[in-house]
This record gives sequence, C-alpha cells and structure tokens, in this order.
Amino acid sequence: MSGPQQIADPGGTGAAGSASTDDGNVDVDADLGGEVVLGSMLFTLVEPHKGHEVAYHRWYERDHFYAGCMIGPWFFAGRRWVATRDLKDLRIGSSAGEAPLFGDDVAGSYLSLYWVLDGRAAENTDWGSRQVKWLHENGRMFPHRDHIHTLLYRYRGAERRDEDGVPAELALDHPFRGMAAVVVERPEGAEPKSPLPQWSLAPDSSVALVLKWSGIPLPPGAPVTQPGTDGVRRREMQLWFADSEPHYWWPAVEAYAEGLRASGGGTVRWASPFVPTIPGTDTYTDQLW
Repeated sequence: MSGPQQIADPGGTGAAGSASTDDGNVDVDADLGGEVVLGSMLFTLVEPHKGHEVAYHRWYERDHFYAGCMIGPWFFAGRRWVATRDLKDLRIGSSAGEAPLFGDDVAGSYLSLYWVLDGRAAENTDWGSRQVKWLHENGRMFPHRDHIHTLLYRYRGAERRDEDGVPAELALDHPFRGMAAVVVERPEGAEPKSPLPQWSLAPDSSVALVLKWSGIPLPPGAPVTQPGTDGVRRREMQLWFADSEPHYWWPAVEAYAEGLRASGGGTVRWASPFVPTIPGTDTYTDQLW
C-alpha cells in the first residue's frame, strides 16, 4: 500500500516526533511515553450509494480504514459497525414537525469509530487532514458514498454495569455483539455541559458500558455539507455497548428516551442500533435496504 514519502512534523523541525524544548533544543522523543487514556474519537457515519455496497465495503475495510486513520499517529483503536434494514427499523428519529437531525433518519448504514489518545487530538487531526488530502490527490477515495455524520468528539466519562468491567479504552477491541449510538439534546437555554438525567445499568442488563461524548464544533469555513453540526454544543453522544444483539435490549433505549422526555431534561434526537462488521467478508452488504 503506497503512501506519502515524507510528512514534515507540524512544528516544522523536519524530524518526526520532535518538538522544541524551553531552552530551544530539540526533544526527539516528544512522541514517546504517555499513558493509554482515551481522549477523543472520530465518529463517521456513511451511506454507500445503492449498487455500490460491496465495492464501498471492500474499499473501506481493505484500504481506507487503515490508510485514512489507523496508520496515523495517536489512533489506538478502531472498529466498523453496520445497521441492516431491520436495525434501521428500530431507530429513534425526529418527532412530528421536527427536521431529521442528519437530514434523513434512515440514512447511514456503516459507522466507523476510532479512539484517539488523550492530549493528542491536535496532532492526530493535523495528520488526518493532510493524509486525506493526499489520498484524494492520488485516487484513493471512493466517490459513491455520502457522509451522513462525521465529527470529532471529546470523551466525557462512562457508566458501567460491572465495577471491574471493560475499560473504555478496550471497548472497540472487546467482542461486544451490539452497540447503539444515541444523540441527546439538552433543552433550549440549558448550559452546554449541564448534566443530563442519569440511568443505572442493572446487573442483568445486556448493556455493559455507556460512553459519553461532547462534539467538537467545526471551525469556521470547514468544507462540510452534512446537516446535524449546528447546535452540537447542546448535544451529548452516547455509545451503548452490549453483550447481545440489539433486538434483545433495544426496549431499554426506548425506555431511556421516553423517561428523558418525560423528565424535561432532554430529548433523544436520534438513536440507532448497530452490529459489528465481520472483517474479510461481505456479510450484511445485501441487507442494508
């Protein structure tokens, strides 16, 4: 797999992983050490064009998953998920008279999640921007797809079923059989980071872990045409990881949405179940519509 021959570091020293110290010397080991702590994620929900499902899936898992993200600095975990037609039927979407958050509540079949090491988001984003530009220039992108929602999120904490359960850092590596992405919006006028009504995960719940995130607003002039990025400061993204497939525990998501609405503390604007893709196979590509 070909790639850029040389990428200069953002500090302009010309040495990979180098940075200037207070005395003006170059610290060539600035990218060494550090704790394995989750800091942020890249969330990217995409819809392949009809008739291109298999080609898109193979391009993404065999090339872009790695070339666009995982070979880059400070990504330390990634996983792909899929919403089949029957799972899309379970989605929670816009209320009557309310515009769909992402333009179309049903759109978005493939979701990719990537974990980024704490404190390294700026370096990671800088590399990602330059790498995607290179991939475009070298014919390594796939035109027959639509971005439904792609955004960076900061990690804000977790709710766990088990006291010594799966750490957030390992959530994408653990063989969870189902996952839900749940977008909660705070009421109009609420503080952007005000706490939302909490829930508890019962000991017998299939849902083992819920991770909470806040969106990082796009900078002015960002080349984005997707809906759903306005008002991101009022929203919380939740990722629910479960030991069983979504049909068994989706009523818990619906109950949470109803309880949240009844409390007046917020609204679930969009929620979708997913199952993990099976790398190296075309499983689910014929079940999207």
